[in-house]
Amino acid sequence: MIHPSSIIDPGARLGEGVKIGPFCTIGRDVVLENDVELVSHVAIDGHTRVETGAKIFPFATIGLAPQDLKYKGEPTQTIIGARTVIREHCSIHRGTFTGSAITRIGADCLLMAVVHVAHDCEVGDNVIMSNNVVLGGHVSVGDRAVIGGSAAVLQFVRIGAGAFVGGVTGVTADVVPYASVFGPRARLVGLNIVGLRRRGLDRAGLHEVRQAYKFIFAGPGLFAERVAAAAERFAGNRYVGEMLAFIATPSRHGLITTLSRATGEDED
Repeated sequence: MIHPSSIIDPGARLGEGVKIGPFCTIGRDVVLENDVELVSHVAIDGHTRVETGAKIFPFATIGLAPQDLKYKGEPTQTIIGARTVIREHCSIHRGTFTGSAITRIGADCLLMAVVHVAHDCEVGDNVIMSNNVVLGGHVSVGDRAVIGGSAAVLQFVRIGAGAFVGGVTGVTADVVPYASVFGPRARLVGLNIVGLRRRGLDRAGLHEVRQAYKFIFAGPGLFAERVAAAAERFAGNRYVGEMLAFIATPSRHGLITTLSRATGEDED
């Protein structure tokens, strides 16, 4: 189902059940897998693959050239995961050869209106980004993270799986998995308790992860010593293990370790 006002390059590959509404533009190297829907006024270019069942709303642009002065037209890629929903006026730029050469959005994500995902970003599965979120180049976002409206994430920052970023927050360093941060300059305010519950943690499991979080970020002694001790003290806990592995991974900007005075996260 292709509206006659849309322009589809003959080289583009369209799967079964694809719906393309009015005034869309599809470039030569674009692949739309089965059941993809473009509502209207969508522009997709470059070596871009939109996977099965994704839905893209009006005035979104996918796979256009990055806003990087070093980019010279190399054939880099953009991948949009299956069943992901991209709302109005979102922009997702292709990768660069100075980065990973791929900008990737995972499966089952929701990008609300006017989200910008810059070149070489890696966004996991089941991620939600609210209106006006901005990701700088080379940002990575873990599975099931939630980013509140008008948050801005600096280039090369990592946001861990299951983390929560509050609205209108500037994120200039890495956010550990399952943590919550709020701004205007991001500070730790506790755990993403709602997200952990949705993953099936019971009261006892939440208590252990909370104890590990407090020990790592607010315990006595040096941070490196607390991290080493936590690896032994909480051995076998999957969620704590993810935090510790994230902390151990090299980082451009370091970790957000500054605690807000009012965490508000101790209530179960």
